[in-house]
Amino acid sequence: MSRIENFYHRGVVTVMLIILLSPLVATLIYAFSSQWGSTILPEGFTLKWMTELLQDPRFLIALEHSLIICFGALALSVVLVLPLMFVIAYYFPRLDSVMNILILLPFAVPPVVSSVGLLQLYSDGPLALTGTPWILIGCYFTIALPFIYRAITNNMQAIHLRDLMDAAQLLGASTWKAAILVVLPNLRKGCMIALLLSFSFLIGEFVFANLLVGNRFETLQVYLYNLRNGSGHLTSALVISYFLVVLLLTLAANTVNKDKD
Repeated sequence: MSRIENFYHRGVVTVMLIILLSPLVATLIYAFSSQWGSTILPEGFTLKWMTELLQDPRFLIALEHSLIICFGALALSVVLVLPLMFVIAYYFPRLDSVMNILILLPFAVPPVVSSVGLLQLYSDGPLALTGTPWILIGCYFTIALPFIYRAITNNMQAIHLRDLMDAAQLLGASTWKAAILVVLPNLRKGCMIALLLSFSFLIGEFVFANLLVGNRFETLQVYLYNLRNGSGHLTSALVISYFLVVLLLTLAANTVNKDKD
């Protein structure tokens, strides 16, 4: 690669990073600014808004609710989907093309339409789940399914699942023993990527949370929506806190991965 090409590629990457990070940096500055309206730069900086947010019990409860729902949906996804994916990849590989179509169905129906249908189904009767976290866990499970299935399927193809299983069985391992002790550890990175992608998407989901649960089980995005008429500084502090939670979980997951490697 010539010097001119290298400079061009670095320039394109730098411009893209500036475009992507500028809104986040501006939000961060606004969250810590005491006043920013009449001038190009903030007139001062303060921790007032972040302190006020962290001392708000509603914020802490909303964060707890969001984490409970996201972790519950992801745990349910892994427990149900991972064995199914192994069975399909090992015993019925021809069904992979069918699954690739089925996992896209959650994105084929708009969330508003899905919410209306779910409200009609679960507002009364034996399964009156509207207004409870259980209906959100079920919805988030369907949303996370495409991310989890695609990431883990790619990981299974990369480790050559059938060759790995045949080698383990030649050494005397049963099918399920080989799946748990040989295949599962090799899927760790794929599972981690799938969970992080799903979590970063689910914790920002608003439509299902607002229409199906609303203030009865307030999540971060519903709490943010309820602050729309309040201080913009406080709202910016909440957005930064949201990104900080995702960043901390990503760093923790990467640290665990490195330690196991």
